[in-house]
Amino acid sequence: MKSQPKQQARIAKQSQFLLNLANNGLVGVGVIDGGRFSFVNRRLAMLTGYDRRELRGLQDLGALFPQYALLVEQLACGQTEYLAETQLIQYSGQRLDVEVCLIHTFLGDRDLIVLFVLDISLRKRSESSAQLAALVYENTSEGMVITDANGVVIDVNPAFTEITGYTLSDIVGRSMNLISSGRQSPHFYKKMWKQLQETGRWQGELWNRRKNGEEYAERLTISTCYNEDGSVSRRIGLFFDITDHKQREEEFWRQANHDHLTGLPNRQMFQHRLQEAMKLARKYEKEFALIFLDLDLFKDVNDTLGHDVGNLLLKEASQRLLSCVRDTDTVARIGGDEFTVIVTDVPNQTVVQRICEDILKKIAQPYLLGENTATVSASIGVTMYPEDAKDAGELLKNADMAMYAAKDCGRNQYCFFLPAMSEAIRARMLFSQSLQTAIAENQFVLYYQPIVNMKTGAVDRFEALIRWHHPELGLVLPSEYIPFAEDSGLIVDIGQWVFEAAVAQAKKWYEQGYRFRLSINVSPAQFYGDGVDAEQWIAILEASRVPLCFFVIEITERLLLDANPMITETLARLREAGLRIALDDFGTGFSSLTYLKRYPIDFIKIDQSFVRHLAPYSEDLALCEAMIVMAQKLGLGVIAEGIEGPQQEALLLAAGCTYGQGYLYSRPVPVQELERWLAERNIRPVISSTNKDQSTTGQFPNCT
Repeated sequence: MKSQPKQQARIAKQSQFLLNLANNGLVGVGVIDGGRFSFVNRRLAMLTGYDRRELRGLQDLGALFPQYALLVEQLACGQTEYLAETQLIQYSGQRLDVEVCLIHTFLGDRDLIVLFVLDISLRKRSESSAQLAALVYENTSEGMVITDANGVVIDVNPAFTEITGYTLSDIVGRSMNLISSGRQSPHFYKKMWKQLQETGRWQGELWNRRKNGEEYAERLTISTCYNEDGSVSRRIGLFFDITDHKQREEEFWRQANHDHLTGLPNRQMFQHRLQEAMKLARKYEKEFALIFLDLDLFKDVNDTLGHDVGNLLLKEASQRLLSCVRDTDTVARIGGDEFTVIVTDVPNQTVVQRICEDILKKIAQPYLLGENTATVSASIGVTMYPEDAKDAGELLKNADMAMYAAKDCGRNQYCFFLPAMSEAIRARMLFSQSLQTAIAENQFVLYYQPIVNMKTGAVDRFEALIRWHHPELGLVLPSEYIPFAEDSGLIVDIGQWVFEAAVAQAKKWYEQGYRFRLSINVSPAQFYGDGVDAEQWIAILEASRVPLCFFVIEITERLLLDANPMITETLARLREAGLRIALDDFGTGFSSLTYLKRYPIDFIKIDQSFVRHLAPYSEDLALCEAMIVMAQKLGLGVIAEGIEGPQQEALLLAAGCTYGQGYLYSRPVPVQELERWLAERNIRPVISSTNKDQSTTGQFPNCT
């Protein structure tokens, strides 16, 4: 009898121990008696969000476990315990992923179920994240490679194989050096590994080689995973193929720095090379020569045989020039039939003389141009750095002066610059005086060329083009005096005259009932010479009583190369007042998308050099289509210049270009002939601003 109290005490201690274990464990525990909880521990209450008394009062355990009936049914099939993953509905209504274990037991004559509940939501989320990561790893278009600390491949994803051609079996256990192209120097990789060791991360661009031997460019990011002790566990490389992007960049760079026709460096690249030559000459105390070359009688070939033949001659001449110089020299086409050569590291003038004589000899040989044969010669001017000048502008001016001296001496020869070339200077002064006289005596006149809606045939606007009626020389084209006017600063007065004359003509048309828009060309030199006073121009326009939106200012890409805030502000002020801005000769200069976004441009005008040779499946057509799509994406209007035939018009229309300008519609004509041109096409004044018959008048009575 004495042992009975001890036994009861031991049982009580064991019961208390089990109760404490149940209440403080990590697993929710409940005892189910007759379909209701007779006991629940703290953990189960915490998991459910109910308090323990509420749980014991639940009539239907299906409210906690939607699959409870199915779980109990498994026990009814003769099993003493059942383990399953299911969901628990918490008091808040949230569902929690849990693992449950049901054990069928007896306590005396009572039939009980002991329920154990484990929260597995974190594990489920981890599994889901792992599955998602595996899905991304397997299906992303970006190549992924996992290596050890030394760059030995452990795993690659399918995109890696698609980009490089290497399968996992090809490259596993091997170094990533296997795909190196050899373009990067050992110093490049040394810097990469140094940064990886210091920061655990590297990002950059490099060239690698596919399994088939083809090189490709990639943008690569390398990250590092570390062990708990700080040592490197894995390196993960993520990359994508940017070969097409690099090729587009190279194409844009080539277009920006090379002449479209000849492939030679253009004026921009020439200026850069000239500055580099001056820098190296100063550093190593050496001389170099600048050659300025103009093709004699080229204009006659162009006018007689046409632009296409003239272009063939220019291409051939450029190749002949290249054959006369060394690989270290630069041959550039800076405009029209003008070329420059930078002859670096000149030990004496004998080297330059030999090059000039070789050029004269090869340029003078007959040109077989399709069915035609042409002969031209060259006039060459040479100046030396630093003997003749110490800055780029003076060098170019000296070479130009020496070239004109060669022309004055009978052409087909070369002349070195001499400070005593006063006659050439005097001639330029006389030309300057002639231009000043032309301004004073009103020898300039504006010609007009229509810009047409190619879909409807309606006239959208006219471009005002300046001509010089010289009392002795007759009609002088802008190409023969505008460059000089820009160099001398006279372009400011000439540009102001053009602007005021164009506004006066627009006012006449407006008062007559016409509603023509008018494009006015503005030279970059006008902006540089403070020749564009936005407030003054706006005042002149407002005084004309013609809506300002009827005027378009045409600028060239050369203006946009100079990130001058004053120029940007002037353009923005004009556009803010209502004028529109058009980018002329698009594609022949830099054509940077950055500039199109930075400056207030409304239209681009595709240069006639792209339009002239338009044909189905031609490279020019592809370039035109690209420019048109780009402009449309940026919300810009597009005008194609130089349209001479119906096929060009049809191809441009099919490409999405609406507006065209060229000889197909009309040559530039004086206003008297233009009035006849309008009459022949039955283009009449707009009677009122509410006139709806725009299709017959071909005019736009408002600015929409």
